[in-house]
Amino acid sequence: MYTLASLFTGCGGGDLGLKGNFSFLNQRYSRLPFNLVYANEIDKKIAQIFNINFGFNADVRDIREVKTDEIPDHDILVGGFPCVSFSIIAQNPKRLGIKNEVGKLFFEMCRILREKRPLAFIAENVKGILSANKGEAFPLILEEFSNCGYNVTYQVLNAADYGVPQNRYRVIIVGIRDDVGTKYEFPDPTHATEGSLLYKPHVTLGEVVFPESEIDEKYYFSEKAVQGMLKAKKDMNKGRAQELSKPCNTVGAHLAKISLNSTDPVLCINGRYRRFTPREVARIQSFPDSFELVGAEGTQYKALGNAIPPVMMWHVANKLALTLSATAVSEGNKSNSSLVQAI
Repeated sequence: MYTLASLFTGCGGGDLGLKGNFSFLNQRYSRLPFNLVYANEIDKKIAQIFNINFGFNADVRDIREVKTDEIPDHDILVGGFPCVSFSIIAQNPKRLGIKNEVGKLFFEMCRILREKRPLAFIAENVKGILSANKGEAFPLILEEFSNCGYNVTYQVLNAADYGVPQNRYRVIIVGIRDDVGTKYEFPDPTHATEGSLLYKPHVTLGEVVFPESEIDEKYYFSEKAVQGMLKAKKDMNKGRAQELSKPCNTVGAHLAKISLNSTDPVLCINGRYRRFTPREVARIQSFPDSFELVGAEGTQYKALGNAIPPVMMWHVANKLALTLSATAVSEGNKSNSSLVQAI
């Protein structure tokens, strides 16, 4: 087993993927050899969702205020560092990337990597990070991670290509400590567009949304809102009304406040427009139905919209586990086994 420290944890999508031992759409994702010893999530309400599902109390302090020696030794560091400064949606204000204080939080991962020296790390962010600051931010981020003493590689993954019913493109950065002597290679996709002979067909939105008969009226947009959208745009902005026969467009963190003129995906069934329920968003993100959603719906939407899809992370983590197990690592390179806490 490898010990795991999680930063910017959110509700735990990435951690669930690293843990494994869950089912989604009748597919079983086996238990992986990663055990959580530390989690940090500054949003106390979102941390409650994580805590109840993992039986673990996340540290809710600002990670910048947490001393490195307060974090247990660990083998793997994982973090979906905040993406608001890098997202292509964040044009108002203009994307600030690494010039923004939130955008600098990846340096906290670097601090811990330098001082704790775990075997490997996994970092996640939006595709927009590649072009932030006119393309200057991402090479700096890679260089900083590399300078911590890691063999670093990255790839843009689409969650839909791994069995998630959502086109969600994310940059995944994986580093393995230099002295381990190996480089991470990303897992091959498992799904593709229908008709491919090599892969399973993409999981569609229609496979995870509930029948309209089960949807509360509060999730439907009013006729006034629909007419306002038609009058202003004559059509849905950027084609955001979703097709049930395809994966969903990317779900975001503010689905509780979406309008018909926003860039967020909505449904239009039998001429009626509605937003997704929190449980549908959880399914779109590949959380199992056993994953508990607690607190206000606004908090649930925010937590789920910011989460790493567990199924996609499971494939990334499984490949990391195989890579590390195939490498001769002495017991001296492992963290103190007394720190292991099963989740």
